Amino acid sequence: MDGAWCNRRAVLGGLAGTALVGLTPRIAGAENATPARLTALLDSRRDDPHPDLKGVVVLRHGRRIAEAYYNGDDATTLHDIRSATKSLTSLLMGIAIDRGRVAGVDAPIARYLPGPLPAGWEAITIRDLLTMRSGLAADDTDPASPGNEDTLDEAGEKTGDWATALAVPVREPPGRTYQYCSLNAFLVGLIVERATGQSLDRLAQESLFDPLGIRAHDWRTLPGGHGTGQGNLSITARDAATIGQMVLNGGTYKGRRVISQRWLSDSLARIHPIAASDPYADFYGYMWYAKDEPVGDGRTVPVHFASGNGGNKIYAVPSLDLVVAITSSAYGKGYGQRRSQDILLSILKAMP
Repeated sequence: MDGAWCNRRAVLGGLAGTALVGLTPRIAGAENATPARLTALLDSRRDDPHPDLKGVVVLRHGRRIAEAYYNGDDATTLHDIRSATKSLTSLLMGIAIDRGRVAGVDAPIARYLPGPLPAGWEAITIRDLLTMRSGLAADDTDPASPGNEDTLDEAGEKTGDWATALAVPVREPPGRTYQYCSLNAFLVGLIVERATGQSLDRLAQESLFDPLGIRAHDWRTLPGGHGTGQGNLSITARDAATIGQMVLNGGTYKGRRVISQRWLSDSLARIHPIAASDPYADFYGYMWYAKDEPVGDGRTVPVHFASGNGGNKIYAVPSLDLVVAITSSAYGKGYGQRRSQDILLSILKAMP
C-alpha cells in the first residue's frame, strides 16, 4: 500500500489541438524503432540488484513491440499498482460526469457526500479534489496530520467504516495549495460511488475494463464496503498498458468510445506546476502527471503518466505514439521511482 491505504494513428489526428496531442511535432524516423533493440534493453534489466522489478510492456501505434517480466511475474500476474490507481479513479469520475451522474468538476463535493460535514467543506469542489488542492488538513508525509492516510486507515480498520475521513478539518481555503494526499482520491471515489449507485469495482469492470478487454483484476474494498479510490488496484502489466493506450487515444479503444475526449484532454492538461516538490513530474492535472523528458540532442517530448509507490507507472507519449507500463514492488524504496524513470528514458532514447 502507499502508506496503509495504497498499499494510433487515426486517434492522434483526432486529438490534434488538444492538451494531449499537437504540442510537440513527431520526431523524424520515430516510426522505425527496432523491437529487437528494445528487447535487448529490457533484458539488460535482469541484472538489477534489487529483486522487485516485475514487468515492462511497450506499445507502439497500439501494438505490443516489447515486453519483459522479472522476479517471478509473467503476463498473467496481477500486480498492485498502488497510487497509479488514483489516475483510474479520475477516469471513473470522467465516466460519471459523461453520464450526467455528476454535474461537473465545479460542483461542490458536499452535494454528493453525507452530512454533516466540517465547516469549510461546502467550498470544496470536485476539481479541488482532482487537482490535490482541496485545502483539507491531509498530509500523507506528516503522521500528525488529521487526514494522514495511515491515521485514517487505522481508524477505519477499528471502526469498520470510514466516517473519520469525513471529519477531517479544513486547513485553508480550497484551490490555493497543491498538497498530494490519498484522502482527496478516496473522496473522489466515494462521490463516484454515491452518484452512480455502484461500487468503484463494479463501475470499473462495466464501464472501463470490459470495453478494454480486461478480464482479471482485484481492487481492495474497505471494511465499510467502499472502494479504495486512492490505491490498491491489482492488474497485469499488459492491462496497464491497454489503459495507457486508451488514454493516448483520447478515450477510445478499438474504435469504441470509453471516455469523452474532453475529459482526457482536461485530465492531462498542465494545470498545476509541481516540479518544486516532485523530482519526477513537472505538472499535475486531474490525478495525472506530466513531464517533458529528454530524447537526445537537446530535444524533449511531453509525457503523461499515472504513478504509484514503488515505481508503478503508466506512461503515454503522444508525439511518439508510445505507451510504457512498468510494474514494480519496490514499495517505500526511493530507487523504485528512479529505476522506472531510467527505464522510460532508455526506451525514449532507443527511438531512432
